[in-house]
Amino acid sequence: MNSPSTVVAGPATWNTMVRLDHLPDPRPHTLFARGSVRTLGGTSAGKALHLADLGVASTLVTDVGTDPEGDLVLAALEHARGTEVLARRVPGPSEQHLNLMTDAGERLSIYLAVPAPSAAPDPAAVARVTAAEHVVLDLSAVGQGLLPAAAASGATLWTDLHDYDGVAEFHRPFADACSYVFLNDDGTDDHRALMTALLERGARTVVCTLGARGAVARTAEGWFETPAEPTEVLDTNGAGDAFFAGFFAAHLAGAGTAECLRAGAHQATRALGTRHLSPLLDEEPVAKA
Repeated sequence: MNSPSTVVAGPATWNTMVRLDHLPDPRPHTLFARGSVRTLGGTSAGKALHLADLGVASTLVTDVGTDPEGDLVLAALEHARGTEVLARRVPGPSEQHLNLMTDAGERLSIYLAVPAPSAAPDPAAVARVTAAEHVVLDLSAVGQGLLPAAAASGATLWTDLHDYDGVAEFHRPFADACSYVFLNDDGTDDHRALMTALLERGARTVVCTLGARGAVARTAEGWFETPAEPTEVLDTNGAGDAFFAGFFAAHLAGAGTAECLRAGAHQATRALGTRHLSPLLDEEPVAKA
């Protein structure tokens, strides 16, 4: 197929998701899980799956290890139909997480393994970024390595800072380079002040997701808000990536900020209704523990 005009660069992981009644207290004790699933994870994989769900073609650029978990990641990504997967196999383990989840949306993510860092970005990935119209740079070594090529390409740059607190050094180059900046309010007590600061540093649009309270956007034209769309919540994992994809797809279609926010809230329900990143994985036989 022709190379898509959108590149998403960052993590695709293999995760063990454990559902608990509550997150564990910091003391020695025993808990009984309410259930568990081994499945595809990673914020960039989540965005690619939800873009595919919306019919938006993209190239996913990621690093996976040479371990069996890397094979599972690549097999699961086959469900992102219409997505070009540009996965560099690096010697050693793939990125793996143990995520402890509650019905209230709380999450404790434990990194079990990460791929070995590479000295230089994948030349094939650089070529895709250089030719792209839109580049999504997720927080990762892959995104960091491609940032200079993306900044020089003339593409519109997007990033997802997750729980950025406004001072973390790793996040700053992503925030400073990108015109469209997403984050959640987990890392700040004053998301509006942080969003205004990001806008003053050069962002064109800043979007903050607020969980069950919806989402808010800040542009030069002012503030925009949307409530969360009512839905049955099975699992909150991947909802932020789904929201991003819904907003992004609506933006590509020419929608204004308010409509993009509503589209993001609607797509988030697709992730909230499944134990996986996306309902595209619900039929994946290797994903269920």
